[in-house]
Amino acid sequence: MKLKTLTTTAALVLGLTTATVTQAHRAWMLPSATVLSGENAWVTVDGAVSNSLFYFEHHPLNLDQLEIRGPRGSQVEAQNKASGKYRSIFDAELALDGTYTFEIYNQGLFGSYTLDDKRYRWRGTAEELSDIPDDAEDVRLSEVDRRMQFFVTKGAPTSDSFQATGQGLELVPVTHPNDLFVGETAEFRFYLDGQPVEGLEVLLIRDGIRYRDQVEELLLTTDADGQVGIDWQKPGMYWLEVEAERPSHQLEGATRRLGYSATLEVLPL
Repeated sequence: MKLKTLTTTAALVLGLTTATVTQAHRAWMLPSATVLSGENAWVTVDGAVSNSLFYFEHHPLNLDQLEIRGPRGSQVEAQNKASGKYRSIFDAELALDGTYTFEIYNQGLFGSYTLDDKRYRWRGTAEELSDIPDDAEDVRLSEVDRRMQFFVTKGAPTSDSFQATGQGLELVPVTHPNDLFVGETAEFRFYLDGQPVEGLEVLLIRDGIRYRDQVEELLLTTDADGQVGIDWQKPGMYWLEVEAERPSHQLEGATRRLGYSATLEVLPL
């Protein structure tokens, strides 16, 4: 394998199926509700990659890595999965009371190479690098670790699933993510590979940017405990993102690009 070009530039590979997107594109999931009650509780979720948050105009989200964790560690199966031109959708039944974590987690090596004047895409692990043909040219590889989440609560909220796994960027809420209200301050703590990390930039964008002259981004920085306080000024759906770069775990001399994003709902008092 001729590593003529080794690059660690990774765009939002999370959610892609056929094309690489620029940094202007954002991958997201949008639930129909985040707080529910009653016996017959369901949530419908849209997922997409787009320029404008929560609008469908670029690419459907890849749901292959979707996992739904219910209260007390229960696993929930996504139902009615489908993908269209611009968005993916699925449903989930919330049979138990408590908080559910919806997550898409992508970790591994991503790349492309040229063989016989044709460009190929590749995804795998360090052990599978040998699958790339020896005579491949212009090989481009990157290590990517990205997690996307949102949270839904039926009945009384629970917090048993808010534990760091020790892998990648993670949010460990201090304030429950389904207990966010205008005029109140929420405390969130961020971990990198199981340790709280200082100096991370936390980006927040409220929905409706298509109808505003300004994006109105809110940028915060984690303290020594990996924590930020968010003073909610307006209700709505918010998209939160954190990114970091560290040395690659799998490619010597390369960069590991990590990302975490979440959709949060802030309610009026």
